[in-house]
Order: sequence, then structure tokens, then C-alpha cells
Amino acid sequence: MSDQTVARRQANKKTIVWGLCLFLLVGIVLAWPVHAANAAMFVVWGLVAVAPIVIPGILLAAWIIASGADTHIAAAFEGRTLRTVLVASLIGAITPVCGVTVLPLMAGLLAAGLPLAPIMAFWLSSPITDPAMLATTAATLGLSFAIGKTLAAFGLGLFGGAVTGLFAKTPWALNALRDNGLVRQLSAARCGAALTFDPWVWRTKSRRRSFGTQFWATARLILICLIPAFAAEYALNAALTPGALAAYVGEDQWWAIPAAVFVGAPAYIDGYAALPLTRGLIDNGMSEGAAMAFLVSGGVVSIWGAMAIAPILKLKPFLLYLALAVLGSLAAGYIFEWVV
Repeated sequence: MSDQTVARRQANKKTIVWGLCLFLLVGIVLAWPVHAANAAMFVVWGLVAVAPIVIPGILLAAWIIASGADTHIAAAFEGRTLRTVLVASLIGAITPVCGVTVLPLMAGLLAAGLPLAPIMAFWLSSPITDPAMLATTAATLGLSFAIGKTLAAFGLGLFGGAVTGLFAKTPWALNALRDNGLVRQLSAARCGAALTFDPWVWRTKSRRRSFGTQFWATARLILICLIPAFAAEYALNAALTPGALAAYVGEDQWWAIPAAVFVGAPAYIDGYAALPLTRGLIDNGMSEGAAMAFLVSGGVVSIWGAMAIAPILKLKPFLLYLALAVLGSLAAGYIFEWVV
């Protein structure tokens, strides 16, 4: 089969997919015009609200690639598996980055041949907490929740990285990235960037080109991820109220913690917005273990977290990510319930 035939078939598949999406969108608008308008406004205001956080992250990711700083970051992910997983989990637990803004760097490191285990450890630990989230959690839910959440992030990274290391020699772990336009675009700037470190990226044409390529690739990916995520958040908020959620996890029953993960986490979008919601659920009878499971799983299993990973990982690594996130969240909830 010629390359032209393959390219033509791929183009036809894309056309069919986009056509189906457009047809579905038109159907939703015609069936629920009020909700469609409200959802559109919710998406716009959601993008505006996260812009002060996301835009600096995009700029930072582009600068890291264009300046060559990623080679120094990559050094932390090289070496013996146990050491790299430990370092990646610690960095992920304390650095103020989220799954979306760190995605280009992680994709570039995977494309460069770095092992999946430390990158999985970082991906699992980084969305859960950071220094600002630590302070906000302590102010909203108390110091025990803040410390427990940070320890859970570190522990989840260690657990996920160690388990992923067991599959290090499998073909899907050695080649975890999808072969699509997003991955190629995210990896292109890194592969073309200079190996030497130079923070003044605007001085040379090649670094400026690398910066622009990475900035556009990251911005495009984030829009692709966030627009449907915010639309899904609107739908979930319309269907689930805090009172309805408390009905599932409001009593200290054996199923409270699993329910917090499997029912509550998909509705979790923003870490800061989840804190007062969690406070209200606790006030209405939610167990503290279920609350911790909700907070931990929300960062890594939510629509926001999962949609940041799905576009670039193949199915098996992505399913491993979800399984590790769910199991780690359950463990965090049960351990916190037992300790507190």
C-alpha cells in the first residue's frame, strides 16, 4: 500500500470523525438550545478564568524546549528505575504544574526514549497538589488534609512508577506514544532544538522557531482538551449537585470511598474549586477518607486529568495510568480514614 493511499485513508477518517462531531453538535444545539448557549458561555468564561494559569505554563513549556533546559530536566529521569521514580515523584508532588501544561515536556521526553516509569510517576503525582494548593487546602480543610494530600501525591507517584517499571521491557511501554499529528508536533520542537542551554531564546532564529512551534502545539492541544472538558463540567454540574453527590458518599459505609472515586472524581475539574465543595460534603456527613479519595482521584482521574493524557498515550499505557490512579486513590482514602 502506497504512502499516498494511507494518507488518503487517514484524511477520509478524519473527515468522517469531524463530520460526526459536527452532526452531534448541531443535534445538541437543536435539542437543548438553552443548555447549549449556557454551555458555550461556560466554556468561554472557563477558558478566560484559567488563562492566567495556563498561558504562563504554555510559555514556560515553550521556553524549556527552545532554551535546551529540557536536557537538564531529562537528566533527573535517567538512571536506575527506583532512583528516577523517587525523584520524579518528589518533583511532581512539590512543583506547581498540572497535567496539561507539563504534557509537551513529558511527550518530548518519551519521544527522546526516556523510560515510561519515571514519567508515569511524575504524571500521577503532579496534578494532585503543589505549594499553593498545600496552603489553600490547609486553610480550607485543615492541616491534616493538606499534609495527607501531599503524602498521597508522593506515594501515588512511587506506587505508579514502581508498577510501571515492571512492564519496562514490554513493547507498549518502550513505545508508549501514539503516532498522530499532536505527538509529532509536540515532539518536533524538542527534536529540533539545540542541545546546549541558552536562556535567551530570542537571539537565534532556530530557537525562536522552536519556541513558536512548541507554543502553538501546546496551545492547540490545551484548547482541544479544555473545550470539551469545560463542556463536560457544565453537563455534570447541571446533572449533579453537592446534595446529590453527598447521597452517594455522605454516610460512613464500606462503599463510601469507592463511590467518592468512581462517582465523584469525574465531576472534579478544578482543584481549588473542589476544596469548598469537599468542605460542604464533609459538613453534610461525608467521611474524611472518602473526602481524601475524592481529592486525590479528582486530580488524576477527572475529565481534566484524563483528557490531558489520552491524546498522546496509546491505549495500554493510558489504561495503566487510569488503573494506577484509581487504585492509588482508593489506598489514599482508606489509609487516611484509618490514620485520622
